[in-house]
Amino acid sequence: MSYDPPRVAYFCMEYGLSETFPIYSGGLGVLAGDFMRSCKALDLPVVGVGLVWADGYTTQALSSKGFPEDHPTPLDRSVLIPEKPVVSVNVAGREVHLNIFRVEAFDNATLYLLEPVEARDRWITKRLYGGGKDDRVAQEILLGIGGVRALRALGVGVDVYHFNEGHALFAGLELLSEKRAQGFSFERAWETVRPHIVFTTHTPVDAGNEVHEIEHLQRMGATLNFKESELVRLGGDPFNMTAAALRLSTRANAVAELHGETARHMWRGVNDGAPINAITNGVDHRVWQDRNIANAFVTADDPAMLSAHDACKCALLSEIETRTSAILNPDLLLIGFARRATAYKRATLFFHDRLRAEALLDRGAQIVFAGKSHPKDSGGRELVHQLAELERIYPGQVVFIPNYDLHLGRLLTRGCDIWLNTPRRPLEACGTSGMKAAMNGVLNVSILDGWWPEGCEHGQNGWKIEAPGSDAYPSNKEGDEADARALYELLENEVLPAFADRPRWAKMMRGSIEMSRRFTSDRMVRDYFASLYTESSQKLAASAR
Repeated sequence: MSYDPPRVAYFCMEYGLSETFPIYSGGLGVLAGDFMRSCKALDLPVVGVGLVWADGYTTQALSSKGFPEDHPTPLDRSVLIPEKPVVSVNVAGREVHLNIFRVEAFDNATLYLLEPVEARDRWITKRLYGGGKDDRVAQEILLGIGGVRALRALGVGVDVYHFNEGHALFAGLELLSEKRAQGFSFERAWETVRPHIVFTTHTPVDAGNEVHEIEHLQRMGATLNFKESELVRLGGDPFNMTAAALRLSTRANAVAELHGETARHMWRGVNDGAPINAITNGVDHRVWQDRNIANAFVTADDPAMLSAHDACKCALLSEIETRTSAILNPDLLLIGFARRATAYKRATLFFHDRLRAEALLDRGAQIVFAGKSHPKDSGGRELVHQLAELERIYPGQVVFIPNYDLHLGRLLTRGCDIWLNTPRRPLEACGTSGMKAAMNGVLNVSILDGWWPEGCEHGQNGWKIEAPGSDAYPSNKEGDEADARALYELLENEVLPAFADRPRWAKMMRGSIEMSRRFTSDRMVRDYFASLYTESSQKLAASAR
């Protein structure tokens, strides 16, 4: 960049840097990992702040009855480089001392991870998103309050604090507390701190936006002795972490254009001080794009591109056979669906009408599902069970692969023929797995939600699932029926005929890869620096004058 970029501290609860370092659960962490790698590749002044998760995220297998079983994943600590300072925070009246570790092993910008010094305090960081409300608030105290104190102890200069989701909100309270210690009033502290803070919201689902009772936050030590009236002004009563982050931030962003519209509506009246713009997510092409497919695209060699895809498909089918014993046909259309197991993503929409689904299977469609459910999400666990049951009913045509991780994600987004995405619009904030598929010439077949409205050229680089007037259906049941009909007609009349025409398919693959070049994490990071961070630092400079 031609200017002196601001120094950024990026706070996130999880980082998906490698399947060998499982401190991530899903899309938020995988995005953070891509972000950190792009910052390193672009040589930008960013440090990350997170936590050491003792067990990593859960390894998930299927029981004999087809339900998910969760097992701890011990963390490989060899990549953790200890730093000398020790900082402390108060958690529920106890002073918790924190070690600081540096991680730079995955071609990522410097990442600092915190962990309690004493074993008796490590219940806090035992498992990502595990435990109850006390665990969650304690984790967020370590991330936010501990994270700011760690940066101070390390002497890391910061111009902009980026809160990647509301988990980092308590960092804002720590910044306010620093100003209060200098004699600032609450109002003046707020006014002074805001130009330093930016915020990214990732979810339009209400359950994804945390709410806590103020009394609970006070008991846990998260509120740093701010008055209840001051806390209510920030986050309301009960205290909403997203609302407080928006009010503390000078700028905020959603993660796709459509998500921006949804978020502005969702947080109207809250986000007046920090307008929610859209910076569409991106993915790291260095990690997610197959090298042979990339080379064939550059040389405009369609036969080589098809051959490279066939090799990726064979690698995926081999992994499927190893993990599940299922044998799929490499010559038939392979549909991929890999997501976190949750209801709004509608993993079973393909089977909404069993007769039409079976007719597609009889015409040569095969479908592979992968995903994890949250250990405490009973609905997600039941969904995994339903997918495993479909595999039992349709052997050799339907497969469910448990324990979805980064390694399996790379194989799927390179080796499937089409990438199916069927969320209830507009509940998919972005959906970056479709970007990974697109850059490998795996054609998206998707509801017009998340990022896909920005990328889709129907019939040229993929297809949209669009039921006429579906947004107006008064119930999920009617919307599901309409979207399922649209999906069947699309697969029957457009996708399967196109798959039989190899030259046309190669042309569409090329269109998909060309389109995907707009959706890299390098572009995303440049957008953050060009708008979110730079405009924030400009406000900071103006406030100092």
